[in-house]
Amino acid sequence: MSKPVEITDDSFESEVLQADKPVIVDFWATWCGPCKMIAPILEEIAGEMSDKVKVTKLDVDSNAKTAGKYNIMSIPSLLFFKNGEVVDQVVGAVPKSQLVQRLEKVLA
Repeated sequence: MSKPVEITDDSFESEVLQADKPVIVDFWATWCGPCKMIAPILEEIAGEMSDKVKVTKLDVDSNAKTAGKYNIMSIPSLLFFKNGEVVDQVVGAVPKSQLVQRLEKVLA
């Protein structure tokens, strides 16, 4: 079963911008309660849809450069990337059904 990939400022370009399929980037932090609520949902999506999408996590405290580049003000923030471009964004902990619905639009 696939799990979300931990990424950093240094690996962001190769893991996200150059990925051969759409990527979800979860901007999170260890102290963030809602981030902990959404983590199991992202693990499920990573396992169920690994053939179609790559799920990644970026700790904003350790990787401020990338968080700043994408103007992340609130966490959790999920950015959906396709062909190296941001195509959708979800801020806050949302139900799995809503994430899958947004993801299906990205994959369409």
